Amino acid sequence: MNWDARQQAMLEAMGYKLWSMPAAAPAEPEAVAAAPAAAPAPAVAREAARPAVPVMQALAPALPQRAAAPSSRPEIAGLDWQQLQESVAGCRACGLCASRKQTVFGVGNEQAHWMIVGEAPGEQEDQQGEPFVGTAGQLLDSMLRAIGLTRSEAPPEKQVFIANTLKCRPPRNRNPEPEELAACQPYLERQLQLIKPRIILALGRFAVQSLLGSNEAIGRLRGKVHSYQGIPVIVSYHPAYLLRNLSDKARAWEDLCLAMSTLQAQAAR
Repeated sequence: MNWDARQQAMLEAMGYKLWSMPAAAPAEPEAVAAAPAAAPAPAVAREAARPAVPVMQALAPALPQRAAAPSSRPEIAGLDWQQLQESVAGCRACGLCASRKQTVFGVGNEQAHWMIVGEAPGEQEDQQGEPFVGTAGQLLDSMLRAIGLTRSEAPPEKQVFIANTLKCRPPRNRNPEPEELAACQPYLERQLQLIKPRIILALGRFAVQSLLGSNEAIGRLRGKVHSYQGIPVIVSYHPAYLLRNLSDKARAWEDLCLAMSTLQAQAAR
């Protein structure tokens, strides 16, 4: 496949080395996988050669829109942005308040067209009070740069807002407990109501559970356009997962392409 300049920049930003393919017709990914062990194709090249999911094909099998559940903390629903930040900072609704250094409200433009939802803060996020600031955050920033987005100061169409399902770090970075997710859910819902993003990128299974109410594997949900309260949701892998599973970076790139195509199609209506 011949990549254009934008696609090459995106792949390089996500950590790919572009390989030159021979002039002969390239084999399908399955054929490459079945090639003799003496001359295996590079894993990254096989992944990068997969075409992005066609937008119309991806739109067809979308899940039904998730209905809003009654909030367990109705007082949060009426807070403005400043009040919401103060409420998160002083929250003691679950046991995570006892071990946190500080809460992690989120970062970015309050009117961002893109909202990125991750899972829970880690150690560095707990120390700095900002989501995605470790190695996984560096990968996320590279991915965003590849499609012309940033968490730094920029207009709403270029600066994302990044938030997590949990606003406090679970001890030893363990998985969130159901009661912890339930306690933080109203905060995420109110952020979404106030920001009114045009598209949501859900990274990781706990983000998917919070937004879509689904326990399906990420691999079964990605490649489709889902919906949260009428807002398109694209499911993808968490950057921390991608650091451990480099071959799935190509699929994450497909998800970014699907998100961009979905937003463009929405704007053209």
